[in-house]
Amino acid sequence: MTEIDENLAYEQANGSGLQSHLGYRLVEWAENHAVVELELQDHHRNRAGILHGGVLATLIDTASGYSVCYCPVPGNLRKTLTLSLTTNFLGMAKDGVVRVVGRKQGGGRKIVFTEATAYNADGDVIGTATGTFKYHRGSEDPAGVPRES
Repeated sequence: MTEIDENLAYEQANGSGLQSHLGYRLVEWAENHAVVELELQDHHRNRAGILHGGVLATLIDTASGYSVCYCPVPGNLRKTLTLSLTTNFLGMAKDGVVRVVGRKQGGGRKIVFTEATAYNADGDVIGTATGTFKYHRGSEDPAGVPRES
């Protein structure tokens, strides 16, 4: 099993309570890249019967955060805090799988920038976002060296 597979498997097995509650999955994870998917259920929809904007924003935030949290050293964790997330709702999803792709765009040792794109089951773009994230104190950098606060 490769390091990427080990890290992905760990995250899939040890997700957050919110992840468990909503049912989204981290399906791809590598340096500067993450993909989150959600099979739409009734509890994800708003009164109009489409994906609730808050659920979509959560998926976008999650994919964006993961895109800057991958550490190639197995067992080392990187964690971030969302400082800013600008989300644009461009379409809708009614059924099927929603897929969100997050990518690192740049940044430094403590603050990093992301972009994300969300797609409905037909492959149409339903949302985009840019984000600013800060690494938690003690998070590991890509070389496995602890970051300072």
